[in-house]
Amino acid sequence: MSATARPQVSALSSSRIRDIANAGMGRTDIAPFWFGEGDEVTPPFIREAAQKALADGETFYVHNLGLPELREAVAGYESRLQAIPSSPEQIAITGSGVSALMIANQLIVSPGDRVVVITPIWPNIAEAPRLLGAEIVRFPLSVADGKWSLDIERLLDTLTPQTRMVIINAPNNPTGFTLDREAQKTILEHCRKHGIWVLTDEVYERLIFDGSDAAPSMLRHAEPDDRIVRVNSFSKSWRMTGWRLGWLTLPQAMMSDVPKVIEYNTSCAPSFIQRGGLAALTDPRGEQTVAALRSGLAASRSALLDGLSHMGRIEIPEADGAMYAFFRIDGEPDDMATAKTLVADYGLGLAPGSAFGPEGEGWLRWCFAAGPDKIAVGLERLERFLKR
Repeated sequence: MSATARPQVSALSSSRIRDIANAGMGRTDIAPFWFGEGDEVTPPFIREAAQKALADGETFYVHNLGLPELREAVAGYESRLQAIPSSPEQIAITGSGVSALMIANQLIVSPGDRVVVITPIWPNIAEAPRLLGAEIVRFPLSVADGKWSLDIERLLDTLTPQTRMVIINAPNNPTGFTLDREAQKTILEHCRKHGIWVLTDEVYERLIFDGSDAAPSMLRHAEPDDRIVRVNSFSKSWRMTGWRLGWLTLPQAMMSDVPKVIEYNTSCAPSFIQRGGLAALTDPRGEQTVAALRSGLAASRSALLDGLSHMGRIEIPEADGAMYAFFRIDGEPDDMATAKTLVADYGLGLAPGSAFGPEGEGWLRWCFAAGPDKIAVGLERLERFLKR
């Protein structure tokens, strides 16, 4: 008998984004827009808080659920930003948003469970329940009147009483799709009626371009005993991708089990990393960082969308959130081949849409978390590709 991993692991796909990035890494002439992170380092005041914690010897285990002061700060942040009655007793600090997603799935999903995922979506989100043996039902967004759209009635029909959980990522990676409050309320009421869990990934809540300070959280419509878990992360809003720090907001009734699951994953997030997160939430410069980030993204987004819209052959549906342009080029149906050619021959690094599931085939994702000058370089290279 061969020494192989179990079937659920072997069935996992390798990252198509990584496949493209690996082809271009090491080259100094690449304009990279493939990964979902900005091109600036974490602000100094956050780094200094972590450095001080290290200098002070904070290198020991801490509580599974996180530092009490950080849980308090997260609850206060959620309450202020989203006007929800968040309390530290419902907060669990995790070693990244990805870890938060997996822990949430481990708390809820069993082999054979039916899990509905709104797609296209970052592959880690859909693969986590599959890794646990769940049956995944993909429910695709569509393009209507030039915008990304969710057919609520069809979704409710799909969310049968046999469904264990629905996973929603909004603002969405890769499309930027956002979910309005009325749709959130309708989905949650339906799930409440049928006992369906809602896992809402809201890591891009601050990256919204409709004039709001944050995209609305589904928790705004929740009752205390609702089956809803919210995932969030420090990665995007505070430029902390490499720190690996996130959190979960969970129903009070399940909190006694959460430390056990965290223990068997990471035991706890490092204390000095959590000090960086605490600074992000409690130092006034934290909100200044978010505001500056969103302002810069808005400028780069405008430059990118304007440039793409003037090229012809490009379809780019409207979306109000996240940090990506998700578009397709008429006459270029093979997104992997297109992405490979762009890297190899034009020095432009974009993520292939099929990395986000079959719904993304033929599409490309451009992360615009870079300065307008870098966006201009990328646009020039894409235009050369289109004119070849």
